[in-house]
Amino acid sequence: MIVILVILLLGAGGGAYYIWNGLQPVKAADKPVKFTIESGMGTSKIAGVLHQNGLIKNETVFKGYLKWKNEGSHFQAGVYEAKPGATFDELIAKLNSGEVVKEAMTRITIPEGYTIEQIAKKVSEATGTAADEFLKIADHPGNEAIAAFKNVPQNGDLKHAAEGYLFPDTYEFKKGTNDSDIFHRMMEQMQSKIDSIPDLQQKLKDRDITLHELLTIASLIEREVVVDEERPLVAGVIYNRLDKKMKLEIDATVQYALAEPKERLLYKDLKVESPYNTYLHDGLPPGPICSPSLASIEAALSPKASEYLYYVTKKDGSHEHLFAKTYQEHLKNIKKSNSTTK
Repeated sequence: MIVILVILLLGAGGGAYYIWNGLQPVKAADKPVKFTIESGMGTSKIAGVLHQNGLIKNETVFKGYLKWKNEGSHFQAGVYEAKPGATFDELIAKLNSGEVVKEAMTRITIPEGYTIEQIAKKVSEATGTAADEFLKIADHPGNEAIAAFKNVPQNGDLKHAAEGYLFPDTYEFKKGTNDSDIFHRMMEQMQSKIDSIPDLQQKLKDRDITLHELLTIASLIEREVVVDEERPLVAGVIYNRLDKKMKLEIDATVQYALAEPKERLLYKDLKVESPYNTYLHDGLPPGPICSPSLASIEAALSPKASEYLYYVTKKDGSHEHLFAKTYQEHLKNIKKSNSTTK
């Protein structure tokens, strides 16, 4: 009888030690361990993952602890990191909060007014891929192109088919994201911005222009204007000249036509043979010359009414323009602008 009692006491003591030991953290270490909790995993599998990664001593004790604490139903899937030595409560709190490992990200900022070639270079610098690869995608977006891109005319004069259809913004991508996904994300952002404009289709109809022409005009405004308040006014000048069958004679189109942009255009540059050169050709260029901002798109859609046909940049450092109704007034403005050169 005494022998049986001793055996029972030893068994009870051994069970208590088993539980106590299982509740203790594993030996502490400074290097964190990464582990993954898959969606739909039950507590048994989660306990197994933690045990396999050396974060708990005993799966059964951990499952019992979860049941006792009524935990486990709110654990979130994801990739986690934890240091050996963490307590059960610390591990539970991490899994409940979804404190997952932040994935390495790549940030790419595309300034307003960038050409698609400049965007390709930016992407190349951030990802290490060749800029030419991005341009190949831009010239042949495929079936995944946004709805807005369906309006691009099949025109052999287009320098790059997707020019003007990538929205200038700051983007974050997971490291390793391919060029195609980056390209389409920028395209989708443009579609999102276009869709945010109220009554867009009616406004296009009222102005008797296509979406492609709208983005083309917006790109001209983007490259010509720095001061936001002047965007609708410059848009009005563009429409006025188009209505009067006047050549647009916009310097930015010449810059786009040149192999390399220049700090200052010469008169001979204005004669460069290109369908984009609005000094030589009537009407709008074949397509956008850069990625326009939403402000420029809205200005192109809602220009400010005026009788102005000309404008010249002030040379006082303000980036503003002097506007004129006649060529004679324009010549006076040029003289006035030159007199304020800084």
